[in-house]
Amino acid sequence: MAKEPRCGAVKSRLAADIGSVAATGFYRNALGNVSMRLASDPRWQTLIAVTPDTAVPAPVWPRVFGLVPQGPGDLGARMQRVFDQLPPGPGIIIGSDVPEITGGHIARAFTALGPNDAVIGPGDDGGYWLVGVRRSPNIPRVFTGVRWSSPHTLDDTLANLEPMRVATLDQLTDVDDGAGFRRLGQTAARMVLPRG
Repeated sequence: MAKEPRCGAVKSRLAADIGSVAATGFYRNALGNVSMRLASDPRWQTLIAVTPDTAVPAPVWPRVFGLVPQGPGDLGARMQRVFDQLPPGPGIIIGSDVPEITGGHIARAFTALGPNDAVIGPGDDGGYWLVGVRRSPNIPRVFTGVRWSSPHTLDDTLANLEPMRVATLDQLTDVDDGAGFRRLGQTAARMVLPRG
């Protein structure tokens, strides 16, 4: 899940703490680094679900990815649409503002979906950086009534997954604001600099 990385259009809470240019630089670099790291692994197909939909043909996206529009609605409606439209088989959605994500995390998530119905990677702010479902025999309605960007986001999503078997991954930091940026320290600071 990714927003078009335009200054003033992404990471508004982070921009309030570190400035729009630095927040956009962080977002562009985190998105690019994580995307390239994951796309190079042949065990899965990496797609970028883009908002706004008009940004799909924009030249800012790396060419190695399939791009799909997120469509209208709140974050939950857009994430559900991604699950609904994926090819058959298990699916995983990750955030684009979590610089620590590695291929190992994604491999563990897919492995966890073997004996479980769903998998969650909790964030340190009451949300999550990854959610995955087996999508068989049906695609569960995961995101109904979730209070987004709140300390209740993870709990609301887990309530929607009951009574399914849910595996939990490592807790990682998604960088939504200055506090998340500071928690990641040098890892986040390196993301502000242009890639060379």
